[in-house]
Amino acid sequence: MTTTTIRVDLETRQALLDLAAETGDTLIATTRAAAEALRRQRFAHHVSDEISALRSDPKAWADYLADAEVTSVRDGIA
Repeated sequence: MTTTTIRVDLETRQALLDLAAETGDTLIATTRAAAEALRRQRFAHHVSDEISALRSDPKAWADYLADAEVTSVRDGIA
């Protein structure tokens, strides 16, 4: 694995060090996990915004629900 240096303020560095110390992870692993958590959070917000836009359009929402029903996979429990 190659590495590089990034600049962060001292408060952010300390927060990352504290997070790493809590789990025993390295600073690199903690920074990687933080970046992945932010990526996932932004993706979730994006999906939420798209669902909100669909819900605001009754026809689009009805079409979405109909498509979801057709493409859903039954789990065999119900």
